[in-house]
Amino acid sequence: MKFGVVVFPGSNCDADCYHVIKEVLGQEVDYIWHKEIAVQGYDALILPGGFSYGDYLRTGAIARFSPIMPAVIEFANQGGLIIGICNGFQILLEAGLLPGAMLRNRSLKFICDKVHLQVKRDDTPFTRLLKQDETISIPVAHGEGNYFCDAETLAELQREKRILFTYCSPSGEEDMVFNPNGSIANIAGITNKQGNVLGMMPHPERCSEHILGGTDGYRIFASMLQSWQEVSC
Repeated sequence: MKFGVVVFPGSNCDADCYHVIKEVLGQEVDYIWHKEIAVQGYDALILPGGFSYGDYLRTGAIARFSPIMPAVIEFANQGGLIIGICNGFQILLEAGLLPGAMLRNRSLKFICDKVHLQVKRDDTPFTRLLKQDETISIPVAHGEGNYFCDAETLAELQREKRILFTYCSPSGEEDMVFNPNGSIANIAGITNKQGNVLGMMPHPERCSEHILGGTDGYRIFASMLQSWQEVSC
C-alpha cells in the first residue's frame, strides 16, 4: 500500500506520520508538497497536523486553496482513503470534504494532553482493528479543536453513524467534563457520507509505538492497510 503525506507550509506532524507508515506499518510512503497538482499512484492520503500557513485568517482556510487540493478532493470523490489529523481535519472541513467548522477551544487555551475516546463503529476502513464501544487513549494538541455544526448536520451525522470517535472518560462515559475543547456532542472524529474520509482532532501518529506509551493510534493506520488489502485481493 502506498501512502502520501501532504505537506503544507507550517505542517509539523508530517515527519511523524511518515515515520509511522514507513518504519512501523512497513508501507511505502512519500511526502507530497502542497504545490503538486496530482496524487496518482497513491492508495491513501494523510493530511497531517500543524499550523498550515501559520493558521492566519482561520485554521485550514488558506491551505484549502493550495494547488494540491483539487487533486485531493478528486481522490476523495473517487473513493480514495484520506485521514486528516488535527490541522488536516480543519483543512478537510474548509475544503468541504467534511461538514461543520472548528472554533477556538472553550478554554481559549492551547491544549496538549492525552484524552480518551470511545469508538462508535468498528466496521469502517479506519476502525476495523478496533472494537465498537472500546475506549482508547490518544493525545491531542490544538487551540481550535472545538467542532461545531448546526442541528440539522448533527442529526445527519448521528443518523448516518458518521461519528467515529467521541471524547469520554477512561471508563467510556460520555460527558462534557471529559471533553477537552467543547466540541458539540463530544465529537472527536467524523467521516464523509461514503466513509472513505476521516477527520479527527487527536493524533494517532503520536501513539503508534510502545516507546511512546501506547499503540492505540497504530490500529487506525493498520485498519486502513487491512481494508486496502481486502479490497485489493
